[in-house]
Amino acid sequence: MKKISTTFYITLVAVILAVGYGVIAPKHFEEITSTIQAYISDSFGWYYLLTVSMLFFISVYLIFSPTGKIRLGKDNDRPQFSMFSWLAMLFSAGMGIGLVFYGAAEPLSHYAVSPATEAPETKAAYKEAMQSTFFHWGFHAWSVYGMTALVLAYFQFRKRQPGLISVTLRPIFGDRVDGKLGTVIDVFAIFATVFGVATSLGFGAVQINAGLNYLFGISIGFWSQFFIIAVVTVLFLASAWSGLGKGIKILSNANMILALALLVFIIALGPTLLIFNMFTDSIGGYLENLIRMSFRTAPLTPENRIWLNGWTLFYWSWWIAWAPFVGMFIARVSKGRTIREFMIGVLVVPTVLSMIWFTAFGTTAIETQKAGIIDLAASATELTIFEMFSELPLSFIISVIAILLITSFFITSADSATFVLGMQSSYGSLTPPNNLKVVWGVIQSAIAVILLYVGGLGALQNVIIIAALPFSIILIMMVVSLFKSLKDEKNRIQR
Repeated sequence: MKKISTTFYITLVAVILAVGYGVIAPKHFEEITSTIQAYISDSFGWYYLLTVSMLFFISVYLIFSPTGKIRLGKDNDRPQFSMFSWLAMLFSAGMGIGLVFYGAAEPLSHYAVSPATEAPETKAAYKEAMQSTFFHWGFHAWSVYGMTALVLAYFQFRKRQPGLISVTLRPIFGDRVDGKLGTVIDVFAIFATVFGVATSLGFGAVQINAGLNYLFGISIGFWSQFFIIAVVTVLFLASAWSGLGKGIKILSNANMILALALLVFIIALGPTLLIFNMFTDSIGGYLENLIRMSFRTAPLTPENRIWLNGWTLFYWSWWIAWAPFVGMFIARVSKGRTIREFMIGVLVVPTVLSMIWFTAFGTTAIETQKAGIIDLAASATELTIFEMFSELPLSFIISVIAILLITSFFITSADSATFVLGMQSSYGSLTPPNNLKVVWGVIQSAIAVILLYVGGLGALQNVIIIAALPFSIILIMMVVSLFKSLKDEKNRIQR
């Protein structure tokens, strides 16, 4: 068995302390984390907007820059996975459950509950709802993932460094990344990954439970969710044991097929023509207002600032906090691609697919709300999509596909996370030992179960958002480090 690094033991202690606090004093834990989160959103919102926008503009620059020809690996290396499998894996790891969880609920909320700037349930709010959702799940989100993954892939495969966050900072800090500084950075990355995935496991179990309740009347509660997590844990551990080229690849391909099937059903059975018209119009609105939305802080309108804190800044924090996990996984499966090919694949393709998805589900949800037969806006987020299905033909079949898709995304996310956690706690090994992956898988599931039991998922979500602030600084240094290394490489070539 490959040697386990000290970061594993340090992070394990930190995780136990944090979860223990959440179990012993869940209310106090949530109050404290909520207060810190609110302070960060109010005081550092401008910083998040500037940071994420900077990552987006740098991503676009790299696509058109001469450095785009550089390959992530040796000059004669070629991709390990087909284009379809590669896109499927990065899409599944990057968004996954969130697409189903928020697919109908977010555009509907922006339209009927709390629009960004317009009056609720107006035509202006309808258009703004789509643009806001595109903004939250589009280029900016994927630029956070893409830049993190690019830096990691460049140093792993071009510079032959271990698969660790810390080593990407070697051009700045030199050999100090091999000591305590590197350990602190890697512990932080593992900590964010563990809690980020545990939160998603909890939310995924809640939504699967809601779907099973809608279809079969299975009770909603802790024991149902415990059983769901237990079953999924067995499945994703079996997948993790089989390796990257089998388990995750097969699951990711299945995700794409199920997602496309569900999307086709919604477009065909929903308001088809309106979906296509809204998609086209919303792309125009999104691109037209992209710069304005990127830097909007609403300094003179407190009511709009509340919306920004609850939505845009929440998402920017969430994507940054998830960047160590998603970035490391995307990097691992991207060996052999050029920087240009990589950035187009990571930035453009998932954004376009997300736009189509949210237009189809969002338009159908809003039209269902407008019909007045059911008040979807009053539904719990995890139930919105299933209650929308109830107003469509073939609702049972669509709901079954949705539950299968959530479960498949659920398994893939957990499987990917165990792989990444194994890498990070075995000195960056690109083939982490199965025993270590199993340990991390059990830990993630145990955290999700414990916090579901004590009602601590909200506090855990706050912890992830808080963790985004220090990691954003690391991310900026990673980008600086990349450009420093690219400049050195260019100078060597010229000499």
